[in-house]
Amino acid sequence: MIRFLHAYFPGRTLLLGISEGCLVALAFLTATIVRLGTNDASLVLSYEQGLVKIVVVSVAFITCMYYFDLYDSSILNNPREVLTRMIQMQGTVCIFLAGFYYIYPALELARGIFLIGFILVGMFLLLWRRLFLSLNTLTQFAERALIFGDSPLANALAAELRTHPELGIHVVGQLKSVANGNGRLILTSSDEQLAAVLNSVTPYDPDRIIVALGERRGQLPVEALLQLKSHGVRIQDGGEAYETLTGKVPIDSLHLSWLLFSPGFRVSRPLVIYKRIASLVLSSAGLVLALPLMALTALAVRLDSVGPVIFQQKRVGHDGKFFTLYKFRTMVDGSDQDDNHPPAEESDIRFTRIGRLLRRTRMDELPQLFNILRGDMYFVGPRPFVPSQERDCSEKIPYYRQRWVVKPGATGWAQVNRGYNVTIEDNKEKLAYDLFYIKNISVGLDLLILFKTIKILLLGRGSR
Repeated sequence: MIRFLHAYFPGRTLLLGISEGCLVALAFLTATIVRLGTNDASLVLSYEQGLVKIVVVSVAFITCMYYFDLYDSSILNNPREVLTRMIQMQGTVCIFLAGFYYIYPALELARGIFLIGFILVGMFLLLWRRLFLSLNTLTQFAERALIFGDSPLANALAAELRTHPELGIHVVGQLKSVANGNGRLILTSSDEQLAAVLNSVTPYDPDRIIVALGERRGQLPVEALLQLKSHGVRIQDGGEAYETLTGKVPIDSLHLSWLLFSPGFRVSRPLVIYKRIASLVLSSAGLVLALPLMALTALAVRLDSVGPVIFQQKRVGHDGKFFTLYKFRTMVDGSDQDDNHPPAEESDIRFTRIGRLLRRTRMDELPQLFNILRGDMYFVGPRPFVPSQERDCSEKIPYYRQRWVVKPGATGWAQVNRGYNVTIEDNKEKLAYDLFYIKNISVGLDLLILFKTIKILLLGRGSR
């Protein structure tokens, strides 16, 4: 895994993206030579911005491939889905570049070169994807991992690694206990324990050992692990491995000491100042640009149904304090009364006609720009809930109150990875992502979340 912008990405997937960007450039470079010949192609590339034009096309292809989830693990290993999305992606690239060339005609590739390059790109990418998929499933090229422990975390790690071959880690076994000749766990003699652990580990020949014991006190074979580490075996904590692989913290295996002593979970003053200034600038600019659209939306809400245009609702924010959240009303007036706020369903009868459209396009959330301007929220942070839901979650989910140590956000790490949440289990999963964000909070992670949010908005995902 490679850490970038304080998040983790599979090295093989990044390599795939970089290699495909090079293949796209190679395809159009080849097309230029085929169409013009070596001498004329050299002149075009050197003196007519030919290389810049090819870079623009390559960036367009890779960006559209990302937005069509062609680097997502659930799509990556499905050849039929890859083929379908490749065709959709190429059509989108043509539409995007047509608009781009209309605005910047000087960067337009000649039609003949573009047509040949377009065909070559399809061939190159499909052949390379097939080769990559074949190589990706070969265990000979994967890192051999041995999981030490039989805790829920160990089982979750084993399942995660076995279903994601693009991570490049092959689970060779799960060592649940180390026993002596009588079948009992050795905890008394360190010499005997050392020999038993080494004898148990040697047949697996691991490159990495992931320690995921439910209870380590008196059970962690420290000397054996140190000796294995000195011989080149990587020793990794199970919680760290889980966080790296999934982008969330292991809620079920979380200990107070981990929250206290692990790196992160500290919001520095410069970061707070940056987030406040960024919120002021972006919300002000957003309000100026969105005011005409907001005026039209307010008119549509008013004409569509009886009731106020703006829906106001108490939410829980920083340090558990209440604030009033603003949204365009999307339900019939009076749907949420007293302290009863049932989550929205896919086909909720409470939605108005215009409200259903607003929620699908997320335009109902535009008034939250006022909340961001006022300082109730940031652009990026944990999603705020109503007091009754927060109270219920804080009573049933351990460490839930840790979400309140930073201001809530209009979008966040949990929103772009988890989507809509209804049940306690959903919110428990959401907390795992929120704690990952709070632990790794940074400018880079905020930018990554905003980039992912744009993707979700453009594709219309996760709305209700």
